[in-house]
Amino acid sequence: MTTLKKILVVDDDPVVGKSFDRVLSGKGYAVITARDGQEALDKLAREDYDAVFTDIKMPGMSGIEVAARVKTTRPWLPVVIVTGYGSDANEAAARKAGVAAFLRKPLSPEMIEDSAHAVMPENRPGAAATAVASPMPAALAPGVPWRVGTFARNVGLFFAAPFIGLAYVIALPFIGLGMLAWRGYQALAKREQAK
Repeated sequence: MTTLKKILVVDDDPVVGKSFDRVLSGKGYAVITARDGQEALDKLAREDYDAVFTDIKMPGMSGIEVAARVKTTRPWLPVVIVTGYGSDANEAAARKAGVAAFLRKPLSPEMIEDSAHAVMPENRPGAAATAVASPMPAALAPGVPWRVGTFARNVGLFFAAPFIGLAYVIALPFIGLGMLAWRGYQALAKREQAK
């Protein structure tokens, strides 16, 4: 029987925690959520975790402050910053706090799974002696926030989205008119058959 790896996800948006749970729950991870930094620190005081994923902007304590406090008391525990407010200043502050990686929203399932797998420590106090972690891929090393393939796909979708939306807006009236014409034709055909 394998032991589940426990991940603490700290974000004031419950959708983020649900996303992590949906992606990781069937893959050997137990995802526990906290709504803010203080709740996260309280949970960390009561239980051991294998990794912490935290948002930067939250009410009260920022994710970077959470990371710094975690690293002060548990320097072996990997902390990953997950944010929609990616900037060079935030990344520098996160690196200074000792985070393992810096991920930018929106997150794909691949980004969530790859980052969780990459930050699992090999030998951590309290971890199972047989636990084996793969080395962190270069794409998830500190300062490199995403996989190149995922990034390229996300950029492509970002630029394609307006054109796809425009295509729907342009096509919708024609589809509606086509459906009306088809209904009209069917009504005329029924009327002709009835005669």
